[in-house]
Amino acid sequence: MPRLIRLRDVDTYLGMDRNRFNKEVRPFVTEVPVGVQGVAFDRLELDQWVDAYKERYGRLTSQNVVGYSPSRDVSKPVKASKMRSRSRTTINSSFTDAVKKLKT
Repeated sequence: MPRLIRLRDVDTYLGMDRNRFNKEVRPFVTEVPVGVQGVAFDRLELDQWVDAYKERYGRLTSQNVVGYSPSRDVSKPVKASKMRSRSRTTINSSFTDAVKKLKT
């Protein structure tokens, strides 16, 4: 896997469409000029963005939980008032802070 991923390939690498990449990821990663007009992104920095995103928004499924037994699952639906809201601003600012620490 190459270290630099060109703009034309980065959305596929991340598994998202180009518009989503431009809106949610691109403002928070470093663009690397390649040649006269080319633009690429550091694969490791993209991976860090994914890790931060996954940490913020990811959730375990029942298959991931050790000791989970469907017959013992008596959980009630979570009320909307108890659910935590998750904003994109928070994940992006958390990622930006992590990147700043790495660059220093």
